[in-house]
Amino acid sequence: MADERERRWKLALGGDDEGLDAPDVRLSRALTALYNPDDEGARRGGLKRSAPSVARWLGDIREFFPASVVQVVQKDAFERMGLKEMLLQPEFLQAVEADVNLVADLMSLRGVMPEKTRDTARQVIAKVVAELMERLERRTAEALRGAVDRSRRTTRPRFADIDWPRTIRANLAQYQPAYGTVVPERLVGFMRRQRRIVDLDEVILCVDQSGSMAASVVYASIFAAVMASLPVVSTRLVCFDTSVLDLTDDLADPVEVLFGVQLGGGTDINQAVAYCEERIERPAKAHLVMITDLHEGGDSLSLVARIRRLKSIGVNVIVLLALSDQGRPAYDARLAGIVAGYGIPVFACTPDQFPSLMAAALRREDVLAWAAGEDIKAVRPEDPPAEES
Repeated sequence: MADERERRWKLALGGDDEGLDAPDVRLSRALTALYNPDDEGARRGGLKRSAPSVARWLGDIREFFPASVVQVVQKDAFERMGLKEMLLQPEFLQAVEADVNLVADLMSLRGVMPEKTRDTARQVIAKVVAELMERLERRTAEALRGAVDRSRRTTRPRFADIDWPRTIRANLAQYQPAYGTVVPERLVGFMRRQRRIVDLDEVILCVDQSGSMAASVVYASIFAAVMASLPVVSTRLVCFDTSVLDLTDDLADPVEVLFGVQLGGGTDINQAVAYCEERIERPAKAHLVMITDLHEGGDSLSLVARIRRLKSIGVNVIVLLALSDQGRPAYDARLAGIVAGYGIPVFACTPDQFPSLMAAALRREDVLAWAAGEDIKAVRPEDPPAEES
């Protein structure tokens, strides 16, 4: 108890990091940088008026405090540290790299920004979104652009649709001994099935916008925008905390989507899934991708029952604990295990893996087998609680 009191006093007073563990040192320096900037600790861990330091500091603040406190601290930072002026400086924009965490920081600051600062932040977000779209768009489009129809062949296939065994056999006469290979004059491949509008698969991305899911929200929004631009699927983006925000109509502009997200707040996953359930028109053609750490603040029993019901009527339900470049996320292990116990895939994946995941889902393949092939460790099933047995 005495050690805990000493820890709390050190965090409250700042400047003395001796005896604190690494997370507490980060917390102490983050607060010292704002509330006691003349202290030696601030010189070691302060903002130093540089874009990377600001991004790191804001990320630390969001990690250590609940959303309500984060808003107060950020507001103090705007007033005390001149962050408003920094965001308006062209040098700041030039220093910013395409970083998802920085986008999340700017999104969380939106509520305390004056209008001119918001315009500048929108430019930064637009730059990051453009670079992420360039990285992810082509791969996503190729992965989702319809199932391959192997009953029909073409001599002008896309690269991904080339039937290499048949192509090699058809070009054996072009074997080049000097190079030890065949030079194909004629490609043989599969034609893609043309899909009617009425036959489109429905994809609903249901995204937790609590502070811990910030990077996942950014990536999910960009993927939703890409998928919405493709004529092969019908895409809906739903973000939630204790309320539900349907951003589907804004998907043509991913920057606008991100400005519509409000990071932080509580979490009512059951309410969000209920909203999605009401909008599913054809369960056998529907895919519900829940992106959440499953820290349910609402009715977890109703949530599990609702997910089970959706699966039973044919909806392809997948739970992603995170969609980010980071490692294994923090999540509610008990609830994740219960959901996995009903045969629903529960795991985290990276943005680079997501297009392949969605392609497997649209083909109704075994998603757990896909995850194993990607060396992704899925959550192990747990026995359901007695009242659900």
